[in-house]
Amino acid sequence: MATPWRSRFALLRNLGIAALWGCILLTASLLARGGAIQTTMLVAGLLAIVPAVFYLSVVAIWHWKTRYRGNHSDLWGALLLIETSGWFKLVYLFRDIIPDARQSGRYAVAELAFSPPSNIIDSSGGAPTR
Repeated sequence: MATPWRSRFALLRNLGIAALWGCILLTASLLARGGAIQTTMLVAGLLAIVPAVFYLSVVAIWHWKTRYRGNHSDLWGALLLIETSGWFKLVYLFRDIIPDARQSGRYAVAELAFSPPSNIIDSSGGAPTR
């Protein structure tokens, strides 16, 4: 896997962890009673989530443009560019970006196994004995 993609996947993972903490802060702010603490947790939660959402959108488009392996490239391109709510970006994250980061599924690294040909003829011109 190319080095820029490793760093992009690592940054996406780190931003996802920060967004998870942001969701926890948002939940805590909803449970807190009003005041400065609630406002602080709400703002901190949103500031933790927003970078992950924007970076996921950018990485989804970069990934589709350069590394997509599949039969529906035009469909994914249209959905990623036109759709604005972000749901298809989440679907693309789980269907293509995470498997590519883990090198699994259609993004698995193909190992070349040596298999000798079955039509080998020995030096005497006959078929090999087993």
